[in-house]
This record gives sequence, structure tokens and C-alpha cells, in this order.
Amino acid sequence: MLALILDDAEMNNLVIVAALRPLAGCTPRDFTAPEEALAFAEAHACEIGVVITDYEMPGMDGIAFIQALRRIPELATVPVVMVTSFDQRSLRRAALEAGATDFLAKPADPVEIRARVSNLLALSTAHRVQREHAAQLAREVATAVAMVEEREREIVSTLMRAAEHRDADTGDHIVRVSAYVGLIAEALGQSAAECRQLSLAATMHDVGKIAVPDSILLKPGALTPEERREMELHAERGQRILGGSASSVMRLAAEIAVSHHERWDGAGYPHRLRGEAIPLSGRIVAVADVFDALTTERPYKEAWTPERARAHMAENAGAHFDPRVVEAFLSRWDQIEAFLTIGRQHRHVPHAA
Repeated sequence: MLALILDDAEMNNLVIVAALRPLAGCTPRDFTAPEEALAFAEAHACEIGVVITDYEMPGMDGIAFIQALRRIPELATVPVVMVTSFDQRSLRRAALEAGATDFLAKPADPVEIRARVSNLLALSTAHRVQREHAAQLAREVATAVAMVEEREREIVSTLMRAAEHRDADTGDHIVRVSAYVGLIAEALGQSAAECRQLSLAATMHDVGKIAVPDSILLKPGALTPEERREMELHAERGQRILGGSASSVMRLAAEIAVSHHERWDGAGYPHRLRGEAIPLSGRIVAVADVFDALTTERPYKEAWTPERARAHMAENAGAHFDPRVVEAFLSRWDQIEAFLTIGRQHRHVPHAA
């Protein structure tokens, strides 16, 4: 383990180097210029076990050196000893605030130097072992999380394959909705992990439609009031299909399934929720789902132009949609447009209700 030594007086460095040479596992490296010492510290940060620095030096004093040293992430907890002939309380306080661990007075006593540094190297070793253990745990947790996420993706893929048996174009719709949802969530400030989870859960928003008869789901025309009531049951059916799982993705998907047809003004279904009583996930998917339905050809209508659909979303902010979600959606318009090229030519697409 390296012991970095800094003093502008070379003779002082020689005394400390000589005191440390008998320590097993300790290799002293001395410098007379703070800039050179910092460059070495940055290049060998993982090898340094202790730093010993003088206070009074030209250009950069010991406190400024310690502050610069602490900005190197790998050296944030490495013990730092300040050697000085000054015995002022204010100086020691400033050094401690900068990140000093211990102090040695000049002239340095080789026996004391060796004892102090030996103890600090042991402390540094303990810190390093702890960091490595924490890093190993983090890697194990990341591996476990990745396995769980992969299983969840497999479950989602299975459900979506079942849905696609009803209509082959369902796959294109969920790909686009999932992409829009991720962009909206990102614009709303959600974390990368939250965006990924929401995008995955959103792919299952219409899974309840697997229980809707083909005569209604694939009807090439407007639905009767009775048929529309049957179609609207897909929201609660989706919640029942997805609900009760220990998986956070499945719970989120169930929340989306039952809430993505609610309206900001309370005129939606199935529970007539209003405003922020609607889960945010449902409000986000509502915007993505309706926009994709508008810009896609359906059995009962032609596809709208992106500009017309965009105007519709803006006009219905505060009525159908959460205004904040619409604002987030429109803030990513350039990226939204990029997805409009995916599967735009639909010949036979289910009703969007």
C-alpha cells in the first residue's frame, strides 16, 4: 500500500520516508510540489493507503491540498495526516473541516510517525475491505434484480403474445404506447428505473381485451351502446387478470389497466375518477394510448395527421387529460414524431375504447 508524502522541504520528506521504510506492506512516495502529488494521487488512487502532508507550502497550502485530494472519489476516506510546526487551534479546525484525519508536529519523531501511520494503514485497509464488500453486495443485488426483471419481461411477453392472437397489429400499438409512456415519464422527472418499469407495465394496459368477443373487438364500424358497455369492461377485467401479484410491475400494470380510460374531468370509466384521484400511471398511459389511437387507422376511422392529433391533445388538456402530462408529452414532440413511422399502415385494428 502506498504512503503519499508531501513537503516542499526535501529533507523533511527524507525523514518520513526513512521512518516508514521498516513498515511491512508500506511503500512511501514523496513529493515537494502539491500539483505533482495530486497528479500522482489521481493516477494511483486505488493504491494509496495514507497521505502525509505539510501545511505551509508555496502556492497551495496543506488545507487546499487536502480539499483537492478529497475531491478524488477513491480518496474520500483515505486517512490524511497533516504535519506542521504551527499549534494554532484555528488551523487544526480548518484542517479537520477540509478532511484531515490526524496531526503530527514538527520536528517529526520517526517512532511516532511509524506508530501513527501503522494504525492509519490498518484503518485504510478496513475501509477498503468494507468498500469491496459493499461493491460485491451491490453486484449481487444488481444480478438478482436483473433476473427478476427478465422473468417479468418473459411474463409480459407471454401475455402480449396471447393478446396478439386476437389481432396481429396489437404488437405495434403496444410498442408505440410503451415508447410514448417512457418519454412522458422521463419528461416528468421520473428516474430511469421508474421509466423502464412504467414502459413495461404500460404494454399490458389493454390485456383485458382478450375477454372481449371478436364480434365487438374486430367490428368494422361503430359500436352499439350495449357493445360499448361490453368493451368498457376490459378495464376491470385487465385489473383482475393482472392483480394480486407480488410483482411490482404486475401491480403497476393492474393499476394502469383499470385507470387508463379515466378522464381528468371525471367523465371516464370505469370508476369516474377525477383529477389526481386517477393514478399518475393511468394519466400518463391515457395520453399515450389516445394519441396512438388518433394517429392510427381504425376499422371505424382514418388515421389523423400528427399535427391534428397534437392539437387535439392540447385542446383536451384539463378536460380529458392531466394538463401536466400533456405538457410533458408535447415537450418531447420531436422524439414522439420519430415513433410515428412504426407500423402506420394498419388494415384491421381493434376498437380503442
